[in-house]
Amino acid sequence: MKNYVITIARQYGSGGKTIGRMLARELGIGYHDKELLVRASVESGISAELFAQVDEKIKKKPLIKPGKPLYTGEVLPPESPDFTSVQNLLNYQAKVIRDLAQNESCVIVGRCADFILRDLDNVLRIYVHAPIDYCIEKTIELHPDFDAEEARRFIQRTDKGRSDYYRCFTGNDWKNADNYDLCINSAVLGWDKCVSLVKSYLDIKLS
Repeated sequence: MKNYVITIARQYGSGGKTIGRMLARELGIGYHDKELLVRASVESGISAELFAQVDEKIKKKPLIKPGKPLYTGEVLPPESPDFTSVQNLLNYQAKVIRDLAQNESCVIVGRCADFILRDLDNVLRIYVHAPIDYCIEKTIELHPDFDAEEARRFIQRTDKGRSDYYRCFTGNDWKNADNYDLCINSAVLGWDKCVSLVKSYLDIKLS
């Protein structure tokens, strides 16, 4: 079987990252998340700290036309004055994602991977979501110093950053079901059944 990739976009607190790790472990494939920044840093020679500053968030939105993605797929050479621009940082990270997709089966969490790999037929694009009360509960488990209102604000702030990042670089709405093959409410199924559902869907897609 040729390589396949599962991309996971997720609301904060929905368990998408955990589901991704569980999938990778059960399928015996690689799992890629924040270490993508290190890979992009090594390949480009650009500081990992710069990649971290724009990791699924943008402090200042680049000026782009509505619906037109900033992502082009082309990386700039070191001599370019825009070598460390936000756009080039994304494009280097995207190059790492595409190289991974070509060379191994894996799970990739976030970082617009569903959009970056949208032209490949061996990619299963997942969006994991859950009601806010469920996300608050899971967030408090991770951050026991939060009360419910602090957890709510943290979730909203994190998801807004992810949404703005996605819209800026893809021109699309992060929560639009059209971006994905499968949208899963993790609160309804639970994480184990989410994993089983994705595995079954993957078998059907690749058969």
